[in-house]
Amino acid sequence: MQKFSNLLRPVIIKGYGVYFNILAFFSIQWAGKQAFHTFCKVRKGRVKPQQAPYLKSAKHSVERVANHDIQTYQWPGTGPKVLLIHGWESNTFRWRNLIGHLSDAGFHIIAFDAPAHGYSSGTYLHVPLYTECVAHMTHKFEPKYAVGHSVGGMTALYYAHKHPDDSVEKIVTIGSPSEFEEIAESYQQLLGFNQRVMRGFDQFIFENFGFHIHEFSTSRFIEGSPKKGLLLHDKLDTIAPFHASQKVHNAWQDSVLIPTEGLGHSMHQESVNEQIVHFLQD
Repeated sequence: MQKFSNLLRPVIIKGYGVYFNILAFFSIQWAGKQAFHTFCKVRKGRVKPQQAPYLKSAKHSVERVANHDIQTYQWPGTGPKVLLIHGWESNTFRWRNLIGHLSDAGFHIIAFDAPAHGYSSGTYLHVPLYTECVAHMTHKFEPKYAVGHSVGGMTALYYAHKHPDDSVEKIVTIGSPSEFEEIAESYQQLLGFNQRVMRGFDQFIFENFGFHIHEFSTSRFIEGSPKKGLLLHDKLDTIAPFHASQKVHNAWQDSVLIPTEGLGHSMHQESVNEQIVHFLQD
């Protein structure tokens, strides 16, 4: 059954592209809207039974943000506050290894499940919505540092661009993408939809968020930022390209890029966590 599902999956994915192409023949706007909703739909990332006991002990408040109920967590410490921002189709459990290192170092840790992830409500997630959540958490808890993985790191940098005068002094990104244009092109190739659909996709994003696809670039957003940055990225990352962090590093004056090789996209390794703690303590 699993083998059959694996064989069927590429057919289903391409079927979306065919569907969008047909829609675009009648309405570019409608096709773009459907492409966006499919792009943002979260299909996994809820808390699994084996993850629940670890998270249960740290459950804190449920915050209402942008019509979503957002589950927060805290691991108290006497040191500075650190906000953790997980990636796509993940949840706060992904931070368990880093949380151990940060707790041992005395940091006060704050985390939350993104909309449609973990215990939080919702069906869809996109960076502007995620950024609203980060803004809420930062305003309420006033963390001194922020650590983001993958899309969480991308969100942290977009948030820093939108809120340059907040409490956050240092940002760490782990395996994070930079250029939304690259992500959109990969999405187009995966589904196989045409340029009419892409124009509708771009138009929908502009009308709802105020930027075009090619304008969303964390390497441009971070230019001139006074915050300090640590960028960790594996050269062989197959999810987010290594050159994304290179571009951000080249644009971010006060940043350090630490390349790795063979650690994958998740980067849960001890060496990674130790470097994060060292950067935050320095």
